[in-house]
Amino acid sequence: VQLQASGGGLVQAGGSLRLSCEASGNTFSAYTMSWYRQDPGKQRELVASIDSSSTTNYAVSVMGRFTISRDNDKDTVYLQMNSLKPEDTAVYYCNAKSEATLFRYWGQGTLVTVSS
Repeated sequence: VQLQASGGGLVQAGGSLRLSCEASGNTFSAYTMSWYRQDPGKQRELVASIDSSSTTNYAVSVMGRFTISRDNDKDTVYLQMNSLKPEDTAVYYCNAKSEATLFRYWGQGTLVTVSS
């Protein structure tokens, strides 16, 4: 599976961004898709995930502000980020986990910078 993330950028606090991650190479619908983020010097953390049944899971810090969704026809997962805060600044990574083998694939990161 190859993952191509896009949509990062610079936004003011309170603004919105939508990240996209397009997958290729395998059966997208059979994967749990996730977004992680990493700040320099910190551990990579899970932001949100959506499984093949479209069950979602969110980090407490983004609940009510971020929404993860998927379009299986387009092999794409999205992360809608609203009410952004400076602490949301990080490199965001797309991840695909096979629900059959539990093998994970990572995309390249996309930088989100939120200015105060």
